[in-house]
Amino acid sequence: MFPKSGNVLPGRSNLCSEANYILEISAALRGELGGTRTAAKMIMRWTDTCDRTARNWLCGTVGPSGYHLIRLARRSDAVLSVILGLSGRGDLALVTDIHAVEVALAKASDTIELLKRQHRHKAGCS
Repeated sequence: MFPKSGNVLPGRSNLCSEANYILEISAALRGELGGTRTAAKMIMRWTDTCDRTARNWLCGTVGPSGYHLIRLARRSDAVLSVILGLSGRGDLALVTDIHAVEVALAKASDTIELLKRQHRHKAGCS
């Protein structure tokens, strides 16, 4: 007979708790939208929930259910990042970061080209 050494399974220590999930989602929403009335209204629009539910998510009283979590993740990169991190798939969050950088670079490149054309046009008119 072996002595009981505990009930922790190997490789399971990274699982998130419900309390941690609620705090992380709340922090992500407040970080992205702020903690104001406007933030609650934005969450209401994104998820088609009532004001009290949105405020509870912002305050960290409760967390969104699966359906509402998916609706939040569609609109919020911060919530998506939390979901990926808590599920042990944080490496996938890098993909959204890379995409955001690509979009920013494309916009910057377009702006540079526009400024070059405007400069050439002004130089040609002088």
